Amino acid sequence: MPPPELSQDSVPLWCDRCQREVHPGKGDFYVVRIEAFADPTPPNFTFEDLTRDCRTEIDNLIAELSHFSPQELMDQVYRRVTLYLCTSCYRQWIEKPVG
Repeated sequence: MPPPELSQDSVPLWCDRCQREVHPGKGDFYVVRIEAFADPTPPNFTFEDLTRDCRTEIDNLIAELSHFSPQELMDQVYRRVTLYLCTSCYRQWIEKPVG
């Protein structure tokens, strides 16, 4: 069953790897969902960290981040990507997803 956002009447769909046209309902592609998020582990604080001037640290951080758009900042924390891969590209990718 295709994901709800796909239907057999959808606009043309292409493999995100090789650009081959794929066809919902024909079984010639895979939907790959990747979810990535920043390290969720709470930071470790030292006594020295706690004695620093937090207000200055926060102001400096805000100044650094002001050069980024809200989307760029969000992408550093959480990202979800959906890929459509034809059968051939999927077989290659699933065996070696990182290269």
